[in-house]
Parts: sequence; structure tokens; C-alpha cells
Amino acid sequence: MAILVAQHRVRDFGVWKSAFDDHEEARRSHGAVRHWLYRDAADPNDVVVAIEFPGPDAAREFLQDPSLAEAMSRGGVEGEPHVHIREEVEMMEYAPPPGIA
Repeated sequence: MAILVAQHRVRDFGVWKSAFDDHEEARRSHGAVRHWLYRDAADPNDVVVAIEFPGPDAAREFLQDPSLAEAMSRGGVEGEPHVHIREEVEMMEYAPPPGIA
């Protein structure tokens, strides 16, 4: 598995989220398995997207899809995103300590 991680600034999170949601089929067509969205706690327009793909080649192909640039434009992405593609090395889930839900 590979994770594509992109951090970027958007003009309006709600507008960006709508464009992101509308682009789901393109992600799926490149093999996306799941995604995570994060925002800066102090600045909701500073967004991090992590998308899991079967491998790094699928993630790179997704980045080359012309529809991605169009979706980013519609979503109000400002400037160039900071993008990484990483392969999973290890995953560990931690059980909460007793008394913490």
C-alpha cells in the first residue's frame, strides 16, 4: 500500500470539501482504497489529505490525471500543494488505557 499525502491552503473549506467529494469517482478509478482529511485546529483552511492507493504507481497516475487540477481549481486551492507519496512500513493500533474511551 502507498499513501499520497497533500497539504495545501484553500480559500473556503466548505467549497473545497464539495469539490473534493465531487472528485471521488476519479480517485476510485485510480484504485484509491480510502482517505483521511485533516485541518489545522487553528486554521480550518489549512488542509491535509491522505489517500491510500494499492501502490506508488497508482498514486503517481492519480496525480497526473487532468481532472485533479480542475478539481483543485474548483475547490479554491491556493498555491502549490506540498505532496508526498509514502509506502507503508508498519501500522500499529493502540488500545486506550483503562478509563479512557
